[in-house]
Amino acid sequence: MLARERSSSARIESGAVPAPSSDAVLRLDGVTKRYGSKTALDAVSLSISNDEYVSVLGASGSGKTVLLRAIAGFEELDRGTVSLNGRSVNGVPAHERHIGFVFQNFALFPHLAVQENVAFGLVNRRHGRMAAPAIDRKVRDMIALVGLAGLEARGVHQISGGQRQRVALARTLVTEPRLVLLDEPLGALDANLRARMCGELRRIRSQLGVTFLHVTGSETEALAMGDRVVVLDAGRVAQFEPPEVVYNRPASARVARFLNCYNLLAAAPSQEPSSVPDSGRTTYAIRQDLIAVRPIDAVVDAREMRLAAAFVTSENSGPGATYFFRMPSGEIVTVEHHFSRHEPQTFEPDRTYQLVWNAEDALILPGHPGGLS
Repeated sequence: MLARERSSSARIESGAVPAPSSDAVLRLDGVTKRYGSKTALDAVSLSISNDEYVSVLGASGSGKTVLLRAIAGFEELDRGTVSLNGRSVNGVPAHERHIGFVFQNFALFPHLAVQENVAFGLVNRRHGRMAAPAIDRKVRDMIALVGLAGLEARGVHQISGGQRQRVALARTLVTEPRLVLLDEPLGALDANLRARMCGELRRIRSQLGVTFLHVTGSETEALAMGDRVVVLDAGRVAQFEPPEVVYNRPASARVARFLNCYNLLAAAPSQEPSSVPDSGRTTYAIRQDLIAVRPIDAVVDAREMRLAAAFVTSENSGPGATYFFRMPSGEIVTVEHHFSRHEPQTFEPDRTYQLVWNAEDALILPGHPGGLS
């Protein structure tokens, strides 16, 4: 399909991202994990601050879930160090790392009610067990925090997908972990529910002050959720910066392609074929929402870039539309059009138009876009 999930968000446009704290709750140094001849994680190094929400973005096979499992202690490293609060946890069993893990399928106990699921970690704790009344109070407080008060006695088969996701989160948070790992926690929810749960996750994390590391394959979700975003490519950290930086200044052509909001060209449209740079070294990138469509004979400002392309089709997304044009080379150029900024436009199929943008809005990025693993 030509329709694709959009990457823009209010948080990106505002740029309101808190500065990371110098107090690192998690540090990875050269973390490497191999499965036979395949390297799943390739010398990953990063530091995550206390009370920070970090998104991990990557395609299928990029190493996202392996990274979480390595941090949690479910995978033995081939090389490197995982440190929590300044201390290495290499060799420390998963259940002793005090890390919470929320699985994509929620992994709830189907025979237990909501309250029993949430209480499970406290009831079965090996050390520092609490008295039953204290557990009951703590569980009820956590259930209220995630918005499930009144559903304590319900079976998990009697509640919605979004409610089950909250139960899984409450079961993890009630044990007061120092770090919470979320493996595509919204992947099993429909689009409307995912949007609502994004806000809920940030609200809950903010109230508790716990560090979240949230893995997702959705660029929209990663950019909307994270105070900072890790982009994984073939087991390596391709970029780790605030979402507005990743969105507006991707570190490479491969990162830009994965963001799904850039048109990537081998060269600037005004360049002659003899001066086209080696596409393996640099790529010309222009964001889809920064392109205007004009008649082929319209006058273009000296500061503007342009190219001629034939209209193919359009797709309406409600608040906007996406227009697709074909260049003489056969490449498709995508134009994102927001109705809040401009009136809807109509174009004649196969007719050639000018696609125009400010030269200063374009980026020259290192590398060829290729395909993210």
